Amino acid sequence: MNAIPRLNAIWVYLAASPLLGLTITLFAYLIAQSVYARCRFNPLANPVLIAVALIVAVLQISRTPYPTYFEGAQFVHFLLGPATVALALPLYRQLGNLRRLAAPLIVALFAGSMTAIVSAVAVASWLGASRQTIASLAPKSATTPIAMAVATSIGGIPSLTAVLVISTGVFGAVFARVILNALRIAEPEARGFALGVASHGIGTARAFQISQQMGAFAGLGMGLNGILTSFLVPVMVPVLVRWL
Repeated sequence: MNAIPRLNAIWVYLAASPLLGLTITLFAYLIAQSVYARCRFNPLANPVLIAVALIVAVLQISRTPYPTYFEGAQFVHFLLGPATVALALPLYRQLGNLRRLAAPLIVALFAGSMTAIVSAVAVASWLGASRQTIASLAPKSATTPIAMAVATSIGGIPSLTAVLVISTGVFGAVFARVILNALRIAEPEARGFALGVASHGIGTARAFQISQQMGAFAGLGMGLNGILTSFLVPVMVPVLVRWL
């Protein structure tokens, strides 16, 4: 009978430690990666999605507040910046292909970025979403830090934007191969760039699992789309909302 109070006391102590969030995050991803490998790297077993589900389950069961969890997990969050910058190295190795494909990549960037914004706003407006929800949804194809900042600047809810960004990335990582195959797009540069523009970091991680070349162009698409989205969304969303 004394074991339960002792366990509760231990958990209260651990929950107050910033290391709890980091430990939960690392273990969740290790489990998710193991499941992903056992499923022979099937996109449906996306490790990010599984890890997020595990973390949410642990926080709900333990009734751990999100700010408490994030005190430890923010170290992983900080590493997103260096990891993004590190994408410049594989891209540099593809510099010759980048120069050769500069013109079509610019066209694809504008087309992809504007399509993501217009389609999100149009569908949300058609379903009767509020202005705040539309503002949260519009930058969903940009990487999370940029999307949250853009959503906040136009009256959106950053936490909702973060969920939408992750959902978009997971969807792209899971279904991109099927969609691109159906469209008969075989070039790794085109496949990678499309995945980066539409599905940001999660899509880029998936592209690197396929090839360095595809991953490099996915990283380029992610970075350029983040910059372009930060300029287009504040201009386009008010116009689209009034027009739709």
